[in-house]
Amino acid sequence: MTTAGKKEESADLCRAKRLLDEGYTCAIVRGETEFLSRERGILPLLRAAEQDLAGCSAADTIVGRAAAFLYLYLGARSVYASVMSEPARELLLAHGVACGCGRLAERIVNRAGDGPCPMDRAVAEAQTPAEAYARLSEAAKRMGLWKGGTR
Repeated sequence: MTTAGKKEESADLCRAKRLLDEGYTCAIVRGETEFLSRERGILPLLRAAEQDLAGCSAADTIVGRAAAFLYLYLGARSVYASVMSEPARELLLAHGVACGCGRLAERIVNRAGDGPCPMDRAVAEAQTPAEAYARLSEAAKRMGLWKGGTR
């Protein structure tokens, strides 16, 4: 990557982090293109997957293994999370995605706090970002959260 490319990526990540500080739960930036959401969970990432955001930088409130797979599916170059799970960090790093977090957690728990994140559970056996996207899309459909995308 050229020095100019690194500066642009860094600027994109800085802007995404600022947007997170402004109350967005998910901010994805690539140059002048922004995808912003205040929704919780993976739904914003399923919506973002309908756009061409390859090469983006992102900031998110929570990134578990499911979200990490979706960021890989989007083609993210860098990801910051307020809270990131160890499996998510390992997955991103294994695919060459720069990542950082405010707090590194052993795992992401469900909203009730009494078990693992159901979306992370849905991708426990996934091997590729495309396979994870398909599993997560189906899980979200079953839960009535998602009707499906076009990609």
